[in-house]
Amino acid sequence: MARPKLTFLTDLVQAISGADKKDRATVAVDEKMTRLALSRPAPERLIAACDVLMGRIGDAARVAVAEQALEAYAELNADEKAVFFVHLRDGFNAEPDAIRTAFAAYDSDPTAATLVPLFNAVEPPRQSLLRRLNTAPNATLKLVHMRADLLAAMRKDPSLAPLDADFEHLFASWFNRGFLRIERVDWSTPASVLEKIMGYETVHPMKGWEDLRRRLDPNDRRFYAFFHPATGNEPLIFVEVALMRDIPDEIAPILTAPRKDLAENATTAVFYSINNTLQGLKGVSFGNFLIKQVVAELAAELPALKTFVTLSPAPGFAAWLSGGDDPKAAELAAELDLGAWLTDKDEAARLKPQVEAMAARYFTEARTRSGAPRDPVARFHLGNGAAAWRVNWPGDRSDAAVSRAHGLMINYLYEPARIEAQHEAFVRDGTIATGAPLDAALSR
Repeated sequence: MARPKLTFLTDLVQAISGADKKDRATVAVDEKMTRLALSRPAPERLIAACDVLMGRIGDAARVAVAEQALEAYAELNADEKAVFFVHLRDGFNAEPDAIRTAFAAYDSDPTAATLVPLFNAVEPPRQSLLRRLNTAPNATLKLVHMRADLLAAMRKDPSLAPLDADFEHLFASWFNRGFLRIERVDWSTPASVLEKIMGYETVHPMKGWEDLRRRLDPNDRRFYAFFHPATGNEPLIFVEVALMRDIPDEIAPILTAPRKDLAENATTAVFYSINNTLQGLKGVSFGNFLIKQVVAELAAELPALKTFVTLSPAPGFAAWLSGGDDPKAAELAAELDLGAWLTDKDEAARLKPQVEAMAARYFTEARTRSGAPRDPVARFHLGNGAAAWRVNWPGDRSDAAVSRAHGLMINYLYEPARIEAQHEAFVRDGTIATGAPLDAALSR
């Protein structure tokens, strides 16, 4: 995307910064010029605004131009956004000569005084541009959505990855857990937030307001969400909790349980649905803080709770089972694909030991090229200090779960006294903590 030879945004800056010193006639001319400028095509306005933002302008003008830039971006279609991302990657990159000069100075005199210029030279100017765009009103959430667009564009053009690294670097600071607040969601929460939650629930979709109300029932349910001051009432991540007496092995009884008139003496808190709501925050980790905070909140409110566990999906199990070179796994996958186990209890009982043994292998042995657990939900919970405790089959008979996991679910156990140690062992050595039930399945 070539830089347009336009001066309209520079003129706009001058109009803003000097408006209080101009007579009415001059202001009228500036307003006419501004209207003409803003009628230019959105890609031109966006690139010009970015150029102006990187120049020397005052704070008031910067905010106005940043706002115009984000408004222009909102008008782009998917192809125009992809072109803009290429422009950000190439047109606002670090300068090799500046890096070489700064490194030579540091290499000859490795001190703090020479390190700062090297750091400044290495940082791509597009990071400064993103920071300046963030000065516009409500800009943070718009930039999160911009990154979601970037992730979509990267599926066609992986060379945009350096730009994504800049977004992820900045978001890790902007969404530092020190800025985040956790809130309990209940029926008194504003309807605008409740509507968002219903829309964002993808693990176990809600069927309407009554379904939501059941999940908020104070007698045997709890619901917590994470918010950020810069994104207002937009929940970033939320967790749904069922208060029970035993560790569940199937999701349907939780989702379909009738409302209770009186609270039971629950001893187990079950995290049965955890949703990250914004695609643009992919890779920005604050789940560990949420889980530990929810455990602390529940333990303080309900001292009788002794067990904190999830009932989680296994979205990669079916693909792993059929995609490897193990003939036993392939044979089992073929039998499961027939689907007889869905209605034939005897067939399900026959397959159960085989499925549980393979599932135990999947959670402890299946890895990505980088060595991380292959299952994304496993990465989340194991990285947050949980133990892979028990595999459950069949645990979820919904169409999506059958397609992705042959109905497999798993409990991850959160033991407050062991969370930190298990988290450190997983991050440092890749050690996967397991429970006795899963170990028993592994030995079959």
